Amino acid sequence: MAIHLEKREGYGVLTLDRTAKANAYDRTHLDALEAGFIELSETFHVVVIRAAGDGAFCGGADLNEMRTASPEDARNLRSQSVFSTIARSPTVTIASINGAAVGGGCELTLAADIRIVGASARFRLPETSLGILPAAGGCTRLSRLVGASVAKQLILGGRTLSAAAAVQLGLAIELADDPDQAAFSLASELATRDPEALRLAKEIIDLGDETESLAAERTAQALLYARRKH
Repeated sequence: MAIHLEKREGYGVLTLDRTAKANAYDRTHLDALEAGFIELSETFHVVVIRAAGDGAFCGGADLNEMRTASPEDARNLRSQSVFSTIARSPTVTIASINGAAVGGGCELTLAADIRIVGASARFRLPETSLGILPAAGGCTRLSRLVGASVAKQLILGGRTLSAAAAVQLGLAIELADDPDQAAFSLASELATRDPEALRLAKEIIDLGDETESLAAERTAQALLYARRKH
């Protein structure tokens, strides 16, 4: 997946581009994603995360890499680390979502502060059907955003959340004909606001210890991967 960086007037844009693979990622792509986000964050206090193409926002982890993952990989889960870099950054992040956000792709959107969706947007966490769980922040962040009941329906039951339902539940703030343009417009507006005020407000809103929960995700995933090897 190529990661494209764009520096606009007042805000940055990070684009996932691996359309032939539904914008899925492997470790190399995750490294590029983190490096690109950090680079933009050094210049801007607002960053839009979007994807090339309309078919998928991000299909999550590359299946070929998942098949060879070890319990140790799960204990040091790179995707959780990268998404936590985004979530914990003082930079305000806006995810523009067209198409499916599946597995780790869904978890990437959960790391953003604000989500704007197009009509084709879909959220799905199918990991439990594969004998694993959403360990890149899915169990932790989804329940905090939409409540435990809805999180259980999506994670345990494997249900797909539509764009309209995401807005209704408060997971996304807007269903837009052109989510990219809506995200750019919002980013431009936020860029005029005091960065220190935004940073402090985000920090206060996010107060709460998520470290223990994220660690539990990694431990559980490692146990599931270990079981899979027998």
